[in-house]
Amino acid sequence: MKMSKILSLVLALVMVLSCFVGCFGPKDDGQTPDGGDQGQTPGGDQGQTPGGDVPVVNPLAGTYDITMWVSEKTDENDPEKSVVNQMYAQIEDFMAENPGIVINATISGVTEADAGSKVVADVATAPDIYCFAQDQLARLVQASALAAPGGDIAKLIKENNDANSVYAASVAGQLYAYPMTSDNGYYMYYDKSVVTDPSSLEKIIADCEAAYAAGNESTVIRYALENAWYTASFFFATGCHSNWTMDEAGNFTSVDDDFNSANGLIAMKGMQKLAQSNRYDSNADIFTNAAVVVTGIWNANSAEAHFGENLGVAKLPSFTVDGESYQLGSYSGHKLMGVKPQEDPVKGAVLQLLAQYLTNEKCQLERADMWQWGPSNLAAQQDEAVKANPSLIALADQNQYATMQGNIHGSWWDIAKVLGADAKAATSDEQLQASLDAYTDAIGALFEMTEEEKRAWSVIGTIGGTDWDTDFSMTEGPDGTWTSVVINATEGEEYKVRQGKSWDNNYGQNGAPNGANIKVEVSGSYRVVLTLGDTVTIELVPAE
Repeated sequence: MKMSKILSLVLALVMVLSCFVGCFGPKDDGQTPDGGDQGQTPGGDQGQTPGGDVPVVNPLAGTYDITMWVSEKTDENDPEKSVVNQMYAQIEDFMAENPGIVINATISGVTEADAGSKVVADVATAPDIYCFAQDQLARLVQASALAAPGGDIAKLIKENNDANSVYAASVAGQLYAYPMTSDNGYYMYYDKSVVTDPSSLEKIIADCEAAYAAGNESTVIRYALENAWYTASFFFATGCHSNWTMDEAGNFTSVDDDFNSANGLIAMKGMQKLAQSNRYDSNADIFTNAAVVVTGIWNANSAEAHFGENLGVAKLPSFTVDGESYQLGSYSGHKLMGVKPQEDPVKGAVLQLLAQYLTNEKCQLERADMWQWGPSNLAAQQDEAVKANPSLIALADQNQYATMQGNIHGSWWDIAKVLGADAKAATSDEQLQASLDAYTDAIGALFEMTEEEKRAWSVIGTIGGTDWDTDFSMTEGPDGTWTSVVINATEGEEYKVRQGKSWDNNYGQNGAPNGANIKVEVSGSYRVVLTLGDTVTIELVPAE
């Protein structure tokens, strides 16, 4: 690195710190656009000019205690091999490349799907850096839980990552987070000894049914049609869409949705073909007896272990209705890394510098190698190992037919997931149409909710003989306490509480935001009592 660049770097860092006074969010992470060695000469002598006479002081030097949430993923065959431990190692590399900065990190594994809800529930105690799925971005921005990268650092993010991941990390054109992956989508793993043509849903069903009739038990087609994220694939195939609009305050103001249409009815007929097969199973989280599993990169290692030498990987197939073929679509998304706003501007600058490092080409490639995560970094995407990965090849093929996942009302996931179950149960086109009509009515009701209904809490689960499709109302009183109607609960049933009949705000086991389901221990008639405060408690109180 030339001396002029070192001096420019130091001056830039000093300017960053001055810009931090009285505000959150750094303007520059202190790295050069080419990601060069931080504050080093070509010979690697940190803090010296080429002649070794004038020391260069790192204005960010110091010791910083930080907390982080990253993926909870662990190698089932080697518990020491985890994303948490890999992140510790990458932070060590960061410190080696940035002498003078000492990071004392406490890292916990929290699934990206839950991280946003947990942060929003209590921003003050949330970690300094956390990883989350892109659909949580708007809520985190509304909660002031993200320090937006600015200046040169934002420019570097935009230059070094693919356009879709940058879009996913932005709200109204403002970048708020660091892209980590471009792999949050789904495609198909299959058994090549059973499936002869992975391009046709009808042929896949026929092959699996024939193999089962011949005595092969491992012929199940696992496709989560009772999960709206996957249900949507059939509607996207026929050209349907569901686009939600938010105002600046983060409220959903309208939706452009045409699932209830002639094309939507075709989608229902396509789902019905699969759902009514004796080889269909909606549980796609396991590989037991599977010949086909529609899932994503997070299950790549499990797929390889299950199918072995018969492993096949491909984009989703097409299906045919009334003589016309439709290529199944999908949702595509990204995983992001966010930095919480800091009162200490120097620590804030260090966190931004660290976040950029942990999402750079090198670190993304290390995660691709260990976990098969698909990089968002453009240079990492050109790595030969990445380009040769069968799962990432299939994902890239499927992404040609994918719909970018935007911000979606939290209640939509409950409303849309019913369509898969309805397609399986229907015996006529009239019943399929009735399901679509009910879908439209349920969406319309979201925009008719009063402010009181939006803030009200309810109980939902398998409790009371339901199946996550019924909200039991709760009444407030005294302040901070909500009590449900009487519910006849059976041992083993599960439940949670949520606000506004949406999953945006919900509590589970031990009062944790977006926590695990709560199980009923003893059968009986109960009221569920929710107490909100510094701590959240949820109790089953015997009904009088």
